[in-house]
Amino acid sequence: MPETLYALFYDYPPDILERRAPHREAHLSRIRAWHEDGRIVMDGATGDPPSGALIVFRTGSPAEAEAFAADDPYVAAGLVLAHRVVPWSLVAP
Repeated sequence: MPETLYALFYDYPPDILERRAPHREAHLSRIRAWHEDGRIVMDGATGDPPSGALIVFRTGSPAEAEAFAADDPYVAAGLVLAHRVVPWSLVAP
């Protein structure tokens, strides 16, 4: 039976590299904490240069991924232009 995870996608502005420095450590610290307690499975920027990010959650519902986004320092600073949470049915790890 497939495991259902939730993928949080972020869309970044073109100048993310210039604007993220003051917020980066708080953002990464939050990701590390959620990863250490098992709620985040994997994460990282997408694109080169980054145009967004993907954060994969192991939770019971998409609400936890939405809660992460709501309190993310990048979101609060306006570094996330849009986000979406979608279920991901993991068939083979």
